[in-house]
Amino acid sequence: MGPSPTTLSKLKLGKLRVVRRRLLQRYEHQPYVSCLAGLYGCQWRRYQRTRATPGDCCCSKLECVSFALLIMTFCLTLVFLYFWSEAQNDYNDFDWFNFGNLGFWFPWSVVLLVIAAAFFSYVTLLLLLAVCLLSEGQKLYLHWGHKIGILVTLAFSIVATAVLSDLWSKEWTTLLLSFQVTAPYLHVGGVLLLTLLSWPIALHFFRINKKVWRTLIMGLYLAVLCALYLVPLGMYSPCLKKEGALGPAPALIGHRGAPMLAPENTLMSFEKAVEAGGEGLETDVTLSYDGVPFLMHDRTLRRTTNVQNVFPNRTDAPAAMFTWGELETLNAGDWFLYRDPFGTAWSLGPEDRAQAQNQSVCTLRDFLELAAQRGKQVIFDLYRPPRGHPYRDTWITRTLEVIQNESSIHSHQVLWLPPDLRSLVQKMDPDLQQTSGSWSPVEELQQNHIVQLNLHYSSMSTEMISEYAAANISTNLYVISQPWLYSLAWCSGAQSVTTNSPQLLYKLTRPLFLMTPDEYNLMWVLTDVVSFILILIIFIFHWWRERGLAFCSGSKPTLEHGTYSKFRTEMSDVWSVSSVNILGEPLWKPSSHGA
Repeated sequence: MGPSPTTLSKLKLGKLRVVRRRLLQRYEHQPYVSCLAGLYGCQWRRYQRTRATPGDCCCSKLECVSFALLIMTFCLTLVFLYFWSEAQNDYNDFDWFNFGNLGFWFPWSVVLLVIAAAFFSYVTLLLLLAVCLLSEGQKLYLHWGHKIGILVTLAFSIVATAVLSDLWSKEWTTLLLSFQVTAPYLHVGGVLLLTLLSWPIALHFFRINKKVWRTLIMGLYLAVLCALYLVPLGMYSPCLKKEGALGPAPALIGHRGAPMLAPENTLMSFEKAVEAGGEGLETDVTLSYDGVPFLMHDRTLRRTTNVQNVFPNRTDAPAAMFTWGELETLNAGDWFLYRDPFGTAWSLGPEDRAQAQNQSVCTLRDFLELAAQRGKQVIFDLYRPPRGHPYRDTWITRTLEVIQNESSIHSHQVLWLPPDLRSLVQKMDPDLQQTSGSWSPVEELQQNHIVQLNLHYSSMSTEMISEYAAANISTNLYVISQPWLYSLAWCSGAQSVTTNSPQLLYKLTRPLFLMTPDEYNLMWVLTDVVSFILILIIFIFHWWRERGLAFCSGSKPTLEHGTYSKFRTEMSDVWSVSSVNILGEPLWKPSSHGA
């Protein structure tokens, strides 16, 4: 005889109740919690840790301070890591700055980045462990060793940020520029993070009895969430363009050639820049003691030659105080291989390494001849010789002599940058393209016959570039070597950029992060809507579960919120129904004396 319909309905109802109760129950996952507590507080044994009683705080006052300090350290370390990661464009300048002060070469920038990444990974792991422990209803206890580690990380972040802000304050401008291309993606990441945090926040919100704490937690969370949802309203990026509004890619000007592929300011470096797609060449000019203009960026020869070996007593002497005969004896390429300033020397083949090792100091005449043969424009800084130099007062006319009489380059290929005696230069050679190194009103620039601006990339402005372009004044930005920064210059409308990496930027066929306003609005709205729905579902789920949550430690149910007695009664009823199998027979048979 099969089971009656009433019995089957009770069986189905009983199974539904079992499923519902299993969903509502909270079990302590012993291996998982042991691992979390062990890593966070060195509490590997179960008796060493305690659960947070419903309605109570998740930790003591000391541990609350430690947790707040952990969050603050995470935020500061994240800011510094992002700041220094976006400063990669200027790592070479930072390392050479330290070389000038310390007297020896070391890749300080990369070491600083690695240390910052290690500290950030450490505090991020601790924060994840804390959030997971809170999600499991455990009380927080941070081991004293981790507390010391947090203080060390916090001190590093504060000191490093303060020192770099003092010595390298312009990098904060780079940070602000980076937001113009990364902000849409940082917004998505922030929304995702707050969506994930909604789980432990909702859990503790419904378990805390004190209204003050509940209001504080929910108010703070909703304030941050709403701000993050609405932050795109104030967001600006030149890389948000309509179809067809993007201008041509900026022309590439090799900064001292291609210094990632060859020793800077050598003929090999300029040849590499031309091969990599450079449309212009940039350099620095100094006059020797006997009046030969040559290429050298630094005031001394110590960094880029072997002067310490050839002239050990004149290592720190001004480069302009050497005769050309003395300069010809120096090696200007061997340093590139053993110092490897960009970490790219490994990519050179045997022939390139041999060629780099034998480079010598280059004259301005040879540089101009190379540009003339390849049809490239040139731009250079011209350093006035020090006091006591025979050409201190005639350094400009001597340089003009080389351009006009000693090389085959056309004057219109030369972007004349030196501001000294500009009116005299204009009269002597009107075909030179007068270039200014600082921005000024359009009327003033036109009066001085300025046709191009040569500005640091930190002054990048779409409105400014457009204003100058309308007056037929082009803008060159220096020194841009990172793809994201080149993409920003491209979207901003810059006509050219000076770069250390023409071989890398030449390969970009379109700006990174480029999207239409409609695509961005879709991404923004979709991200916020999906996040809101998920957060709402999570809060509703925790509200529903915490109404009658039966907490189970291991497999033993214990009283929580006074609901266990009711739960036990219901489960007894379910068990009595579930003890009948599908054929209507009992799942166990009573003994004969129990009948």
